[in-house]
Amino acid sequence: MADAATLHLTEQNFDQTLKDSPGVLMVDFWAEWCGPCKTIAPVLEDLARESNGAVTLAKVNVDENPGLAGRFGIRSIPTILFVKQGQVAGQVIGAVPKTQLKKKLDALA
Repeated sequence: MADAATLHLTEQNFDQTLKDSPGVLMVDFWAEWCGPCKTIAPVLEDLARESNGAVTLAKVNVDENPGLAGRFGIRSIPTILFVKQGQVAGQVIGAVPKTQLKKKLDALA
Protein backbone atom coordinates (compact mmCIF):
# COMPACT_ATOMS: atom_id res chain seq x y z
CA MET A 1 0.00 0.00 0.00
CA ALA A 2 2.66 2.57 0.97
CA ASP A 3 5.43 3.39 -1.41
CA ALA A 4 9.11 2.78 -0.83
CA ALA A 5 9.64 6.45 0.05
CA THR A 6 7.33 6.18 3.06
CA LEU A 7 9.19 5.99 6.37
CA HIS A 8 7.85 3.65 9.03
CA LEU A 9 8.57 5.15 12.44
CA THR A 10 8.88 3.33 15.73
CA GLU A 11 9.69 4.43 19.24
CA GLN A 12 13.32 3.47 18.47
CA ASN A 13 13.85 5.57 15.31
CA PHE A 14 11.34 8.42 15.79
CA ASP A 15 13.49 11.16 17.36
CA GLN A 16 16.48 10.57 15.09
CA THR A 17 14.29 10.55 11.97
CA LEU A 18 12.67 13.85 12.96
CA LYS A 19 16.09 15.39 13.52
CA ASP A 20 17.52 14.07 10.24
CA SER A 21 14.60 14.88 7.92
CA PRO A 22 15.08 17.85 5.60
CA GLY A 23 12.02 19.80 4.49
CA VAL A 24 8.64 18.92 5.93
CA LEU A 25 7.82 15.55 7.45
CA MET A 26 4.15 14.50 7.47
CA VAL A 27 3.77 12.00 10.30
CA ASP A 28 0.60 9.94 9.93
CA PHE A 29 -0.58 8.30 13.15
CA TRP A 30 -2.78 5.41 12.00
CA ALA A 31 -3.94 1.85 12.72
CA GLU A 32 -4.71 -1.16 10.53
CA TRP A 33 -8.38 -1.27 11.67
CA CYS A 34 -9.04 2.45 11.04
CA GLY A 35 -11.23 3.09 7.97
CA PRO A 36 -10.54 6.85 7.73
CA CYS A 37 -6.79 6.07 7.98
CA LYS A 38 -7.06 3.87 4.90
CA THR A 39 -9.03 6.57 3.11
CA ILE A 40 -6.45 9.30 3.67
CA ALA A 41 -3.31 7.17 3.08
CA PRO A 42 -3.28 7.52 -0.75
CA VAL A 43 -3.88 11.29 -0.41
CA LEU A 44 -0.84 11.63 1.86
CA GLU A 45 1.25 9.53 -0.53
CA ASP A 46 0.16 11.75 -3.45
CA LEU A 47 1.08 14.94 -1.57
CA ALA A 48 4.53 13.58 -0.72
CA ARG A 49 5.10 12.43 -4.30
CA GLU A 50 3.87 15.74 -5.79
CA SER A 51 6.23 17.73 -3.54
CA ASN A 52 9.31 16.53 -5.47
CA GLY A 53 11.21 15.69 -2.30
CA ALA A 54 10.19 18.71 -0.21
CA VAL A 55 7.75 16.61 1.85
CA THR A 56 8.45 13.17 3.32
CA LEU A 57 5.66 10.90 4.51
CA ALA A 58 6.21 8.93 7.70
CA LYS A 59 3.75 6.56 9.37
CA VAL A 60 3.35 5.55 13.01
CA ASN A 61 1.15 2.55 13.77
CA VAL A 62 -0.46 3.53 17.09
CA ASP A 63 -1.15 -0.10 18.03
CA GLU A 64 2.54 -0.98 17.70
CA ASN A 65 3.85 2.32 19.15
CA PRO A 66 1.45 3.43 21.89
CA GLY A 67 4.20 5.42 23.62
CA LEU A 68 4.52 7.77 20.64
CA ALA A 69 0.76 8.25 20.45
CA GLY A 70 0.72 9.08 24.16
CA ARG A 71 3.70 11.40 23.91
CA PHE A 72 1.98 13.51 21.27
CA GLY A 73 -1.47 13.33 22.84
CA ILE A 74 -2.96 11.44 19.89
CA ARG A 75 -6.54 10.63 20.84
CA SER A 76 -8.13 10.33 17.39
CA ILE A 77 -6.75 8.78 14.24
CA PRO A 78 -5.81 9.57 11.64
CA THR A 79 -3.80 12.45 13.07
CA ILE A 80 -1.15 13.98 10.84
CA LEU A 81 1.64 15.98 12.43
CA PHE A 82 3.61 18.38 10.25
CA VAL A 83 7.22 18.51 11.41
CA LYS A 84 9.75 21.07 10.21
CA GLN A 85 13.33 21.33 11.51
CA GLY A 86 12.59 18.64 14.09
CA GLN A 87 9.65 20.54 15.63
CA VAL A 88 5.92 19.92 15.32
CA ALA A 89 4.68 22.88 13.27
CA GLY A 90 1.07 21.83 12.73
CA GLN A 91 -1.50 19.09 13.03
CA VAL A 92 -4.60 17.86 11.25
CA ILE A 93 -7.04 15.39 12.81
CA GLY A 94 -9.30 13.19 10.70
CA ALA A 95 -9.59 12.26 7.04
CA VAL A 96 -9.69 15.81 5.72
CA PRO A 97 -9.77 16.87 2.05
CA LYS A 98 -6.52 17.01 0.11
CA THR A 99 -6.91 20.80 -0.31
CA GLN A 100 -6.84 21.30 3.47
CA LEU A 101 -3.63 19.25 3.78
CA LYS A 102 -2.07 21.08 0.83
CA LYS A 103 -2.87 24.44 2.43
CA LYS A 104 -1.10 23.34 5.63
CA LEU A 105 1.96 22.18 3.64
CA ASP A 106 2.07 25.41 1.59
CA ALA A 107 2.05 27.45 4.82
CA LEU A 108 5.13 25.53 6.01
CA ALA A 109 7.07 25.73 2.73
